[in-house]
Amino acid sequence: MRNVTSFVTLLGLAALAAGSLSCGDVVRESRSPVFLVIDSLTGSRGAATPGAGTTILVSDVITNVTSPAPCTTAAPCPTIFGDTGSVVLRAPLKDVVNGVAPTTNNEVTITRYHVEYTRADGRNTPGADVPYSFDGAATGTIPAGGSLTLGFDLVRNVAKQESPLAQLRTSPNIITSIALVTFYGRDRVGNNVSVTGQIQIDFGNFGDF
Repeated sequence: MRNVTSFVTLLGLAALAAGSLSCGDVVRESRSPVFLVIDSLTGSRGAATPGAGTTILVSDVITNVTSPAPCTTAAPCPTIFGDTGSVVLRAPLKDVVNGVAPTTNNEVTITRYHVEYTRADGRNTPGADVPYSFDGAATGTIPAGGSLTLGFDLVRNVAKQESPLAQLRTSPNIITSIALVTFYGRDRVGNNVSVTGQIQIDFGNFGDF
């Protein structure tokens, strides 16, 4: 009975310790006096001459390049381009009641991001239904009271060489996916902040332009 009591006590202490760590993480996450906010999230189709950013990205899995030589209109060069994204971020103060002006302590530096792909039909197996998720590095600082425009990889080149996008090169099918893009940063006093945005991506072998 004594052994059982000791075991239960140890379990309780372990659970308490784990709970304390979890609570500490939550408190640390919420200490920042600012929110991280996405003003806009757009994607640009990868090509020899990238187009303007749009809120719905049409992603071509293969592009026929006709220049420079040896690529020609008669003998184009099938080429894979990754697709880029652009985000506009702000870090407004949480306290909007006291009218305190932001300071340099409220500046937020973005250091990395995470992209995950999902589908509305629930078929979300990476490498079979959607491209694999990935982490990327992107650095920029949001000035106090200002905004930051940051570019990043939205669809990597390698994703178009892997399933399920590689199969679309010779298929009329289109895969509609939602990319969840999470940006991670830290304010000047070390508090972690993050925010997630979403953008629709239609993958297929589309006409070149």
